[in-house]
Amino acid sequence: METLRLRTNLLVGCGIALVALSVIFAAEGKPSHVMVTPMDLQWTDGPGSLPAGAKVAVIEGDPKVAGLFTMRLKLPSDYKIPAHWHPADEHVTVISGTFNMGMGDKLDAAKGMAMPVGSFAVMPAKSNHFAWAKEEAVIQLHGMGPWGITYVNAADDPRKK
Repeated sequence: METLRLRTNLLVGCGIALVALSVIFAAEGKPSHVMVTPMDLQWTDGPGSLPAGAKVAVIEGDPKVAGLFTMRLKLPSDYKIPAHWHPADEHVTVISGTFNMGMGDKLDAAKGMAMPVGSFAVMPAKSNHFAWAKEEAVIQLHGMGPWGITYVNAADDPRKK
C-alpha cells in the first residue's frame, strides 16, 4: 500500500511539474504556431550582402542568429546573384515568377535551370551556385541561421562596392 501511495505522489508531483513548465514556457511568449498571409508580410530593402533591388520579408526566426528561419525575397526583373555559397543548407521555394538557378563558380545562364512557381531546391552548404530572374520573382528561403552569403569572386560582393 505504501508503494502505491509513493507512486501516486510521484505521478502527481510529475504532473504538477509539467503543468508548471507549460505555464513558464507560455509566459515566455513563445508561440505554438505561426500563421502568415501575404498581407502580413513586412517588406524591407534586402540585406547589403545581396545586389541592390531585392526586398526581404522575414516570416519566422531571425536569419542573423542560430536557429530556424524563414524569409521571402522579392527580386526585380533582370536581377542577378553572382556565384556564391552559404554556410548552411538553403531551401528555396518559388512563390511567384520564374527563378533561375545553376551550379558553378560563375553565373552562366546556359548552365542554369528555370524554376517556375511551385519549384523547390536545396542548395547544400558551401556549394557554389548562382541565380537570376528575368521577371519579378518571389522566393521563400528557409534553413538554419545564421544565414550568410560568400561570393566566389570577392569583387562581386556588394558589401565591397
